[in-house]
Amino acid sequence: MDLFVLEIGVAAFLGGVVTALLGWTESNLPFNIKKFMSSVIRALIAGVGIAVVFEYGGSIGPLSYLIAFLAGAGVDVGGNRVAGAITAKLGKK
Repeated sequence: MDLFVLEIGVAAFLGGVVTALLGWTESNLPFNIKKFMSSVIRALIAGVGIAVVFEYGGSIGPLSYLIAFLAGAGVDVGGNRVAGAITAKLGKK
């Protein structure tokens, strides 16, 4: 496996973990390790999936569509969580 492919997988994993942490920040609830670990597992699956597609995807066309879809979904979910976390923090003051 190419180092670039590994880095792509790690980046996808970290994106999922950061989004999970933002969700917890937004919730104003005590940290729940069970919920967090399920998010970490989903992020790990996404990271491995992206790495496999990069490694064995063949043509760049289908890969481009997959990346575009996942980026759009990630931006939507991440953006909502960032906005919710900011609103929650500003509402406390």
